[in-house]
Amino acid sequence: MKKKPIDIQPLISIITPLYNAENFIAQHIESVQAQTYPHWEHIIVDDASTDRSAEVVASYANEDSRIVLVNNPENRGAAFTRNHATELAKGEYIAFLDSDDLWSPEKLERQIAFMQANDLAVSFTSYLHIDEAGKSLNKRIKALPVLTYKKQHSNNYIGNLTGIYKCSEIGKIMAPPIRKRQDWAVWLEAIKKSGRPAMGLQEDLASYRVRKGSISSNKVKLVKYNYSFYRHYLKYNALSSGFYMLRFFWEYFLVRPKQIEKW
Repeated sequence: MKKKPIDIQPLISIITPLYNAENFIAQHIESVQAQTYPHWEHIIVDDASTDRSAEVVASYANEDSRIVLVNNPENRGAAFTRNHATELAKGEYIAFLDSDDLWSPEKLERQIAFMQANDLAVSFTSYLHIDEAGKSLNKRIKALPVLTYKKQHSNNYIGNLTGIYKCSEIGKIMAPPIRKRQDWAVWLEAIKKSGRPAMGLQEDLASYRVRKGSISSNKVKLVKYNYSFYRHYLKYNALSSGFYMLRFFWEYFLVRPKQIEKW
């Protein structure tokens, strides 16, 4: 079937916080440059890296005016860095892609067409897991077709590398200053502000790189961060936070696995 062309090509701002990703950032940038949708700006904020990450980005920025490199004078953390990039964003839509993750070439084209066709303020897609060398880990995270605020409140169902929100409609959303689960907070707030569910595009359009020793790979630590999300970000009391953590565990261990495929 011949693809329906996008009638309007709004600017998409791609947000990337960068810290010591010298081994991955070139491939990351090239996956953005390979997009079949050309109308984007890629705002990369280096958080005082101690390796050659910023130098690598600068070499690409010198050749492609759509790539913008910003340098933090000192290390400020992921939340500050993402928010700084968001403040600078000029696009009608905002997307996120961490410095070690990748997009498929048709990611933006397919997703913006999906959002326009369904009048969406928030969307996301399915994605794959890869290892540090970029090799497939034979694991897919399937996007839910429809994601309500209530469902997102019980678990984070949006892979940050796949999400896009329409900031011309719901405004720019800043990540809270919490150690982890910042992306969960952003997408929960985006759905809330949109006043309607987010929708998931059932296509593998991104690749999440699983790195050894990362905080996100340590499930025990994430229990603490998830509790903190309810207790300190959403400001629930201890009893309510404990209740929502039980719901989180139910969702995480019994419901969410249905969205994961391994082969």
